[in-house]
Amino acid sequence: MAEPSSVVVTGGNRGVGRAVAAEAVRRGHRVTIVARRPDAGAAAARDTGAELVVGDLSSVRTVRELAGAIAAAVPAPTVLVHNAALWPSSREVNEDGFEQAFFTNHLAPFLLNRLLEERLRRVVQVSAALYATGRVDPDRTPEGRDFHPVRTYADTKLANLLTVPLFAERWKDAGVTIDAVHPGVLRTDLTTRGGAFGLIMRAVKPALKPVARAAPPVVDLVDSGGTGRYFHLAKERPLKPRARDGALARRLWEDAESVLATV
Repeated sequence: MAEPSSVVVTGGNRGVGRAVAAEAVRRGHRVTIVARRPDAGAAAARDTGAELVVGDLSSVRTVRELAGAIAAAVPAPTVLVHNAALWPSSREVNEDGFEQAFFTNHLAPFLLNRLLEERLRRVVQVSAALYATGRVDPDRTPEGRDFHPVRTYADTKLANLLTVPLFAERWKDAGVTIDAVHPGVLRTDLTTRGGAFGLIMRAVKPALKPVARAAPPVVDLVDSGGTGRYFHLAKERPLKPRARDGALARRLWEDAESVLATV
């Protein structure tokens, strides 16, 4: 194994994040999980052998606070694993006017990358193959004016992937690398909800892979040397054409930079 790293896992108190934290600890890394609830976070940290930073990815204000807490608690250089994500069944808008899933799944990772970039060695973005069904309208999606209870999750994952090559280019001379990985279709609470979609997910959930199966392909990337890549499980794959739209990627980057200016 490579030298142990300081690894930060967002959403590390349950599901995929908890499994990733446990596997990274098992491989000898110093792991810090980020959790919104102190009680759940403390329990997960104790059970996995990780440390804890309490933080919230719901708004510009809370992301700024979290970046400061990570900088104070975690030795640099740091590997940042963006795992936290929402799949809401109804439109909610945060205190900054953004649809909550768009902010948490896309803008919060962007802001953390930029706020912490001088301390980073590597970023691993936990993605989803559903990005291939996503659509992003930069004039509507950020505020959720095109919200859909199923598709919005895919939209946010697409937005996130569009910026991965831009981060790879930005960081190439600084030695910071970034990759994204879809860890599989998993038995998590992410899709727990009512309605017809909830019924479908409850029916298929027993056939899905347990979350522990998600950890190896994510942790394998912690010490990988590549950058700007997308993996489906352990296999590198080219991004679908809609995730290679350079003009849309630049527009999303510029819009996110304008948010950064308020941080």
